[in-house]
Amino acid sequence: MGKIILSGATAYISTSIDYLIILMLIFSQVRSHKQRWAVYLGDLLGTGTLVLAALILAFILHLVPAEWVLGILGIIPILMGLKLLIKGEEDTDDIVHETVSRPRGVMLHVATITIATCGADNIGIYVPFFVTLSPSAIVIVLLTFLVMLTLFFIAGYSLVKVPIIAGILEKYGRWLTAAVYILIGLYIMVESGTLTKFLSLI
Repeated sequence: MGKIILSGATAYISTSIDYLIILMLIFSQVRSHKQRWAVYLGDLLGTGTLVLAALILAFILHLVPAEWVLGILGIIPILMGLKLLIKGEEDTDDIVHETVSRPRGVMLHVATITIATCGADNIGIYVPFFVTLSPSAIVIVLLTFLVMLTLFFIAGYSLVKVPIIAGILEKYGRWLTAAVYILIGLYIMVESGTLTKFLSLI
């Protein structure tokens, strides 16, 4: 079980390091206690939507009989990591500012931001990760995600008060995220036997 929790935590962190910066930007614009809770619920709603979509896709892909075929999906996070290393990513400051300032509930704003900025990453990482897990393992991973989401919420609120840490995350977050993406992709391909299958064909 410890291995599953560690894998779930790693998968969540890999898709949320950059989102931590976004959370800090959001917290810099909210003031009241109720607004902060709305940020948490919005984060939960947005992340939950993406996880549900990934679970549905993973369930469909589970119909594929050979496990090593599913492992080919590990190429997705590897390519995402390489793309991040080569091209970088778009600045999200304007997205956060515009969305939070609209006259709607903060919770819906944050959910929208979460889906818009994390959608591709989350689906790309979670689908191939979920297809390697049993139903019981998925439950453990989902609980791990909930704990990690809460920890990132607390971290985002706390770190916004420490500019030097925000600067470090903004400077090196891209490289760390890319490295974890690639490692997760390799892990998926090894765990499902895909890499072994490819090597046997050489």
